[in-house]
Amino acid sequence: MTTPQQAEQLKRQAAEAAVGYVRHGQIVGLGTGSTARHVVLALGEKVRAGLAIKGVPTSTETAELAKSQGIALLNHDEAWQIDVAIDGADQVDPQLNLIKGGGGALLREKIVAAAARQFIVVVDASKRVPVLGGTFPLPIEVAVFGWRSTERQIQAVSDAFGYGGTILLREKGGQPFKTEAGHYILDLHVARIDDPAGFEARLNAIPGVVETGLFVGRTDILIAGTQQGIEVRQAERR
Repeated sequence: MTTPQQAEQLKRQAAEAAVGYVRHGQIVGLGTGSTARHVVLALGEKVRAGLAIKGVPTSTETAELAKSQGIALLNHDEAWQIDVAIDGADQVDPQLNLIKGGGGALLREKIVAAAARQFIVVVDASKRVPVLGGTFPLPIEVAVFGWRSTERQIQAVSDAFGYGGTILLREKGGQPFKTEAGHYILDLHVARIDDPAGFEARLNAIPGVVETGLFVGRTDILIAGTQQGIEVRQAERR
């Protein structure tokens, strides 16, 4: 069993390996969360050593950390040409599909991942699972207006797929948690998600659903920190 301290060390090692893919002059998508923090810190070291890059942060937290590390940032309204985006994941399956959004930045993270020529995912070995779901809920970002109606429709879709499960409105400090875009997050707890692509498509078809934490077919490279060392997997594209 990996301790929390060991997991952080593995994340750091994997993050440092991921930063090795960044080249001088590139635009880099910067994820959110504990793993992404290691990425930003490692990039900061390279920037101070002479690496010139510009970053696109996926959250205010990441933006503030990047600025403190001397990483120049692009504005939200610029037309990005992102060369590489690096982010963590809450779960990754054998096909390199992901669940993300534990930190609540899933919408921005997916926008950046979709805009990047190369999407690199960094995890410690504990995040690799045989099937998505179970130990980690699926975050679904929804509009505040009519969210209870949206919740019912999400439950209906989950039931139709045979997943069932329960939905909880994410809270912080006793109040509904709001994303930086002003939306709520509904955490869907199911035992397993056997059809991530089909499920993502059906959920995204519900009016009121802004985005889901399913990242299907987006990972180009997975870098995992394990007790045996760094493992790198390239996505197999048909």
